[in-house]
Amino acid sequence: MKKWLLALLISMPIQCFAEDALTLDWLDLIPEQERQMFNQNQMPVLNHDGEKAKQNLIGSVRKELNGSKVKIPGFVIPLEGDDKRITEFLLVPYFGACIHVPPPPPNQIVYVKFPQGAPIQELWDVIYVIGTLKTHTVSHELAETGYLLEGSLIEEYDDM
Repeated sequence: MKKWLLALLISMPIQCFAEDALTLDWLDLIPEQERQMFNQNQMPVLNHDGEKAKQNLIGSVRKELNGSKVKIPGFVIPLEGDDKRITEFLLVPYFGACIHVPPPPPNQIVYVKFPQGAPIQELWDVIYVIGTLKTHTVSHELAETGYLLEGSLIEEYDDM
């Protein structure tokens, strides 16, 4: 069998998975009753009361998304891997999230497990991650997440 045909056949299930995926925006991860707590730029509204900034967000998840095949854009905060590939990372809606205090609410942070490893050079800009979304809380020293994504594919971000 020709090498190009074999490569096409091997990539077809993943490509079909990507085409069947529900494309989500970060606002889609927030239950309707909590959406008013975000501004028009989809950034959390903060309450500054004296010395400490507190978020007025509950951070609950949309349980009906559990088990969905999804495609979501975001920025990567590496957690596990080596100097070539990353196997676990946080996906966040804006650059610098989780590094600055306070972190986004749990429904705005996705813990991604990417067993095959994502090439590190592809992770500096916003990307799409495609996989199966689970409503599963993960506590990490950087943040608590409301969703877990079992990643199967990474694509270049296209804002069209």
